[in-house]
This record gives sequence, structure tokens and C-alpha cells, in this order.
Amino acid sequence: MPSVDSLSTRRDLTVGRKKYAFYSLPAAEEAGLTGIARLPRSMKVLLENLLRNEDGVSVTEADLKAVAAWIDNKGAVEHEIAFRPARVLMQDFTGVPAVVDLAAMRDAMTALGGDPAKINPLNPVDLVIDHSVMVDHFGTPGAFEANVEREYERNIERYRFLRWGSSAFNNFRVVPPGTGICHQVNLEHLAQTVWTAAEGKATVAYPDTVVGTDSHTTMINGLAVLGWGVGGIEAEAAMLGQPIPMLIPEVIGFRLTGKLPEGATATDLVLTVTQMLRKKGVVGKFVEFFGPGVSALTIEDQATIANMAPEYGATCGFFPVSQATIDYLTATGREKARVQLVEAYAKAQGLWIDETSEDPIFTDVLELDVSTVVPSLAGPKRPQDRVLLTSAAAEFETALTDTFQRPADAARAAVEGESFDVGDGDVVIAAITSCTNTSNPSVLIAAGLVARKANALGLKVKPWVKTSLAPGSQVVTDYLTDAGLQADLDALGFNLVGYGCTTCIGNSGPLPENISKAVNENDLVAVSVLSGNRNFEGRVNPDVRANYLASPPLVVAYALAGSMRIDLTTQPIGQDKTGKDVFLKDIWPTSAEIAAIQKKSVTPKMFAKRYADVFKGDRHWQAIEVTGGQTYGWDDASTYVRNPPYFEGMSMEPAPIVDIVEARILGIFGDSITTDHISPAGSIKTASPAGKYLTGHGVEPLDFNSYGARRGNHEVMMRGTFANIRIRNKITPEIEGGVTKHFPSGETMSIYDAAMRYQSEGRPLVVFAGKEYGTGSSRDWAAKGTRLLGVRAVIAESYERIHRSNLVGMGVVPLQFKAEGWTKLGLTGDEIVTIRGLSDANIGKLKPRQELFVELFRPADGKMARFPVRCRIDTETEMEYFKAGGVMPFVLRNLARG
Repeated sequence: MPSVDSLSTRRDLTVGRKKYAFYSLPAAEEAGLTGIARLPRSMKVLLENLLRNEDGVSVTEADLKAVAAWIDNKGAVEHEIAFRPARVLMQDFTGVPAVVDLAAMRDAMTALGGDPAKINPLNPVDLVIDHSVMVDHFGTPGAFEANVEREYERNIERYRFLRWGSSAFNNFRVVPPGTGICHQVNLEHLAQTVWTAAEGKATVAYPDTVVGTDSHTTMINGLAVLGWGVGGIEAEAAMLGQPIPMLIPEVIGFRLTGKLPEGATATDLVLTVTQMLRKKGVVGKFVEFFGPGVSALTIEDQATIANMAPEYGATCGFFPVSQATIDYLTATGREKARVQLVEAYAKAQGLWIDETSEDPIFTDVLELDVSTVVPSLAGPKRPQDRVLLTSAAAEFETALTDTFQRPADAARAAVEGESFDVGDGDVVIAAITSCTNTSNPSVLIAAGLVARKANALGLKVKPWVKTSLAPGSQVVTDYLTDAGLQADLDALGFNLVGYGCTTCIGNSGPLPENISKAVNENDLVAVSVLSGNRNFEGRVNPDVRANYLASPPLVVAYALAGSMRIDLTTQPIGQDKTGKDVFLKDIWPTSAEIAAIQKKSVTPKMFAKRYADVFKGDRHWQAIEVTGGQTYGWDDASTYVRNPPYFEGMSMEPAPIVDIVEARILGIFGDSITTDHISPAGSIKTASPAGKYLTGHGVEPLDFNSYGARRGNHEVMMRGTFANIRIRNKITPEIEGGVTKHFPSGETMSIYDAAMRYQSEGRPLVVFAGKEYGTGSSRDWAAKGTRLLGVRAVIAESYERIHRSNLVGMGVVPLQFKAEGWTKLGLTGDEIVTIRGLSDANIGKLKPRQELFVELFRPADGKMARFPVRCRIDTETEMEYFKAGGVMPFVLRNLARG
């Protein structure tokens, strides 16, 4: 639909010999949106999005005025807007089920008598296959090739399906395996900062914006691209041309001064920022960085900070366009004309910052003197739990006894067939991994220099440590090799294992069998140290209970030390060839050393060469045969890709919403239940419902692969929902893992088995939870699995933004306690729950954020309790999705009617 442009803001911008059309923010201010020049720059990007997409229906003049009113209210504006991102980014774990859903929608469109070709991305979509490589082989020169071979063996069904999708769908590109992590590929190549599109004879320029099916899509905000993670459900809607409904956000300004001191890294900075913002409370808010300290940060440093927005709880962490943006776009091989457009456009729109820029108006402001940042880690369970390097060993000792309930002086355990033993606190995984850090040459070069100095002194990695290097792009290998640092890392066992997100998402691969046996038989608290962004319990490896985030050079240092119980700041990290003690300071590089190598070895030619044929793929990818036409030929024998049941029996008119009457409680969970607890992730146990399903279909345990790799099979995924080995269901408090009790029988069983039994009995289900329900990755399967288990409502004290939205998108109603949470209700799990006010038959139709009441009947004493909740269907658009049975049925019916 063409823009109404009620304020007549369309202007021309000439850059070199090229003329562009754009929607001018200064012109909007002249036309009556007074004061918008002082808006945060992230808000200016939202306002431009509305100006350009004003159609009188989804975007009206009232929306423009509501954004302008932000200045006077500092963000306290309860107003919904419709955001249309320029493009969509996916990784394969979340991307495969999204493409599965698109394929299923084509089948459903055919069943409804419509044209399946209407199911096509209307916005550009890039899917980067980066989440499937596992660290099966490590510490050898052949580890990379061996892992690639194994990756293709495991995932050939998925990759065949994705190759079909890349040819069947318009506007859909696939970056093959072995290229890099989606966020780093986005930063180094895909993102343009200013996007362009043909509109008739004109070329329209506008800010590059993106939503992605991975929560760390926020990394691209370091390049002044406004973007954040959404569920696959929202991403599918965005692909199909639907706007993303959102409330106008508050924007927290984060003022930076000073520069990093000697010895501190960008990782230390981001862990400090994460702790500060998590303490402040920024869930659902934008964070925008400003101040003189920003100019002291490289774009890679800015991207490191922006990457961890999900960990500090914000929707995004935005850095405006600056000279550093221009320098980075040039250094990474972007076209000269595009770089010139970015600078001209940013200055014309008031999106540029430099030392003369006036500070925007913010909702609130935090400040950090970057020169006060010190070496840090985060752990043992959450990314916001920062510990200083100086106190890391002491704090681990406290966690060992208080958190993990282990005696401080427990005996070490012998390792079968080896001359060494292992004990509590031993580092069994040291992994340089994850987009947060591998996009930043400074910390990777620092890791290489630590390895170089350690090798020169004759230090060795402890034999119980599994080492790995998984860069975010092939360019990393180029500059490490050019500097000779890859050889230094190889000498310590940090050989290349793959290009992708490995250990950080649970693809760490198994520990050596004898070490795993020693850890498990002796209940040891083994440790991983990884340069990642996630260290939630049970995520990294099932044998590892304590996980610490650290900079790449610290990962190498802990591999050398071999234990979290060693204070690296005061105790020796090892002994040199003569037996003399070596300390961390002896092998830590200076900023000057790092900068000299970065200047010499990181070149624009590397980026240009590596990204010249980024969609071509290696010999494995090119050998995959593509079959099928507009609709996919589903293989009933496949255990990876199956036609999901979302559209079975679907008609053109949705079934009416009914109240939830006499529901049973499937689970009662505490605070900080993450999507890692809810959504299937990591390895599949043989005895689990998913393992039994695969075994029943002839799959050997060796070939189970991971839950992430099997996201295209709803049968596996629903069996793994709420099945995390560390989840605690208060219905069965004595048992750790995904179990519950079925009532009224009182039998203890897996959550999946109980859900299926309740479904056979015709019982709807509800889930109770505490604060921050659904934090973590933007995983659509946390919502899809919940719905497929038969859960109709979740009642929690508070929600993470993406998961709440995803629940609505799957037709599950999120309810929020208005007063005290479930702990004051004395729940045991046998209660019968009724929620009225949802039904379309009610006189007062359900409205966004409406108050409802929950009735609890206690069979044990026949008493009834009643308490108020807030319906967290927040917007009218979300209400339309909910009443349609979810966002996919909503979109499908609209396309079928059109």
C-alpha cells in the first residue's frame, strides 16, 4: 500500500551522481512534529518507519503524533505502533521450523482452494546455517574437516529441505554451512546501515532495520541497524508482509566516558554493562549508547555490547551512525556508493553523532566510566552474574558449597586409563566460541598472543580440558593465519573445529568418555569457560554444572590453569621449561601489541574475498540434489522434517474462543525459568520421550543429533518441551528434570506423557510460573511446544518480551498475577483451574490487558480460591492473532481471502 505521507515529508537526496527519495525527519518537524530533533536516534528510526509506511490503516497520523509526544513524556506513551522491518535474518535452528511452517502454509493454502504461490516472503530473508556444527572432534589439525563431514551426515535431510526452500521461495537466500555465525555474517556483509528499494522509477533510501529468529540479532545495533530478536512466529508474519505490533518503547540512555584501561577487554566491558542494566531493569525497553566514550570504541566493540542486549534484558542496545560506522563499512568491503549514502543520509536525517552532537532526551540515563572496567567473568549460571577475576576463585568456592551443595574438600577422582585425576572446579571445556566475541579481532588476537607467549615458555593445556576454536566467520581464520597466531593456538589445542555457534548453544559435543565417567560417577562440579553469551544451567554440556563467560584470552588462560579454583591474579598459571612459576601477567598481551597486529593483518581484501561467493557453499553443499516444486514433497519416514499439525482441519472462519474450564496444572515453576528450560535444546537422552520416539523410528542413539537440529519435527520437539534436565517442577519438587504428576491418579511421569494423557481425557492445561518467565533466546518452540502439549494459558508473575509475544502468536493466553504470585496460593498441583472472560460469547468482549479472574478448586478440601490476573495480550493486533488461533492462521486466511 503506497504511503499517504500526510505531512508531505518525501524529499530527494543526491549523493554523487545518484538521486534517492527519502522521508525527511526535519521536514516532519517543520510540518508539526515539534521537538523530534531531540528524540533518541533509535526512536527516529522508528518514526521514519512510520512516516514511510503511513497508509491510513495500519499507520495513521495519530501514530506519528504519538511518537512526537514521546519527548514531553520521556517514553511514557501507551500507544501501539506497527513496525515494518526492512528484512528478516534467521539461523538454521529457528529458521528450519519457519521454512517448515511456510511449506505447510502452502499445503494449507491449496486445501483452502487458494494459490500456494501467495505464500512467499515479501521482505528479504537471509538464513545462515550456523547452529548445526558440533564439536565431536577437537585438538587436531583434521578436526574441522571431520566435524563438517559429521555435520552433513547428521543434517542432510534438513539441508536438502533448505536447498529446496532457497529455490522454491522468492526473496529467500541461504548462506551454506561452514561460512560463519549469522550475526557476524550480518555485521560483516549482509547489513548495509541504510537500505534501498525500488519504488516505480525512484530509489527510496531508508534505515536498515531487521528482525531475526535469534535473540542476538541485536548485535547489528552496533552498526546502527535497529534490530532485535523475535520468535519464528513473528518472523514468519514479518516475512509475509505483516507489521510487528509494538508499544512505543521507553529508551534508556547509557552514557559512556573514558576508554578501556590496559589489560581490560571488550568482553569485560560488556559483562559490566550487562550487570548494570540487568540491575537497572530494562526489559521491554530500548537502550541507546551515547557520550564521549562511544568514540573510543570500535564498531566491533559496539557490536560486542549490542550483542548481549538479551542478557541485559533490553529489546536492543543501539549505537548511532558515526565516523566509526563509515570506517567499518569501508574496511569490510561495502560498495563505495553505499558508504557515501550512509553518511549523507545519516546527516540529512539527524541520525549522525560526533563530538558536537547534542544529547537526546531519554527516559532515564545510566553512566559508566569505561576506564574503571576490570577483567571479569560471569557465572556460574547466569550472564548477568559478573565476578571480578580477582575474586573468581573465592566466589567459586562459595558457589561450590552454597549453590552446588558439594563439600569444599571432596576427593578428586581417578580418570580411567590416564595418569591424571579430576575434581570439583576443574575446567573440562575451554571454548572460544559465539558471535559476541569472535566478531571482535582485538580479543581473538589477544587470545592468539596469550597462546604465543605460553608456547614460548613451554606451558601446556591441562590434559582434561576439551579445547576448541569456532570463529564467527572465515575472515577470522584469515587474519589469525596471516599473523601466525593460528599456529600458536593450534599448538595449545585450540584448532579450528568449525564456523558456527557451537559450545554457546550446547553443541559442545561429548566429553571424552573416561572424563565424563569420572565426572558423573563422582558427582563432580565440572566447569566450562567459554567466550560466549549464555551460560544457563544445563545448556553448555550435560556433564558440566558450572559455566563461566570470559574473554577469549581468559579462555586460553583457564585452559592452561585447568581449574576455577586457581586465582589467576595471584597464583601461577603453570611452570615454564625450567620449572619457574609463570603468572597470567607474564603471558598477557599489551594493547599496543594487539593493535599492531590488527592493523597489519585485518584487511578489506579478506572480507571482499570471503564474501564474494557467500551463497555458493562448499563441495558438500553443492552436491545436494534439489527436488520439488511449489509445494514440498514431505517424507513420512523423515525424523527431521515433518508436516506440522497447525493447519489440520482449518476452515476459512476460526473457531470461537471458549473459556478455560476445569483445567489441570501441567507444571508449577519458580523464577527465571528460561526458554532453555522450556524449549528443547541440547542433546537427546535415550530414555527421554524424544529418545524413545527416535528409537521407535529406527534411529540409533549415536545419530540422535540435537534437539536444535530436529526443530523441523514437531513430534520430537513437543516431547522435549519442559524436558530440560535442570528444570524444577514444584509438583514433583524431589525430582530434577521434566516430570510431573498426573491427577487425580497421582502417578509421576514425564511432562509429555502427562500432557498426552490429559489430552486423551479432554482436559485443558495451564502452567504456573514466577518472575521473568521465558527469558533467554527467542525460541518459537518454547511457545509451539507449550501449545502442542495442550496448554491453553500460562499464569506468571512477569514475562520476557519475546516469549510472551510468542505465546499469543500460538494461541496461548499469557496471564500475569496482579498481586502476589503462586507461592502464596499454596499450590500442590492437584487443583482444578477455571478462567472465565475469554469466550467470544461474553457480553464484555476480551480486550488487551483486561483484568480476569482465575478460580482454583481444591479437591482435597472442596474449597474454592479466586484471584485477579492481567491478560497480557497487549495490543489489538495481538488480540486478532489470538482469536484467529495464532498468527499463522491469521495470515493464511487473509492471504486466502485476498
